[in-house]
Amino acid sequence: MRFFITVLLTTFLFTGCLGVNTSNPQKAHNPNNYIMTHTKFRASFCDPLKPDVIEIGDVAEDKIIELFEKIPWQEYLAKMETAKATEIHYSPSLEVENKENRNGLTISAIDGREWYIFYKRPKLVKRFFGLTEKMDDNYLTEALGQTENDVRICLEALIRNDLQFLENKIK
Repeated sequence: MRFFITVLLTTFLFTGCLGVNTSNPQKAHNPNNYIMTHTKFRASFCDPLKPDVIEIGDVAEDKIIELFEKIPWQEYLAKMETAKATEIHYSPSLEVENKENRNGLTISAIDGREWYIFYKRPKLVKRFFGLTEKMDDNYLTEALGQTENDVRICLEALIRNDLQFLENKIK
């Protein structure tokens, strides 16, 4: 099962929540409680049994942790246990991105105790033995085997714009 979830996460990273904006009008978890105009954060959600990413939209920074906590993670994981492999498109995942600096986190539930945290940001990357550099607008690192507390700490760092903490934590 862990291998299957890892494959799903990899697929989702390149086709799902990270940076993909869908035209799906469906909203997740009554987003009107979280939306605020003129905010620097946006969010999207990946329902494991739906092929399209659900764009939540703008989220007030003081509502991000609440949004994470209100998602019924255990219910989504339970549905995955009884679904056919062909019906599962993603691991349940929440993406939160700072629209101003394009730094974002994607949080994926694995089994209710373990979480994956993906950190996406623009980064200057050295290539050809360090002789050249190129800007990678979607540079991605991950931290596997994280706890729910680790997720909260990383979300709080994103909200505070503590990018050095995220850089050190999610390598």
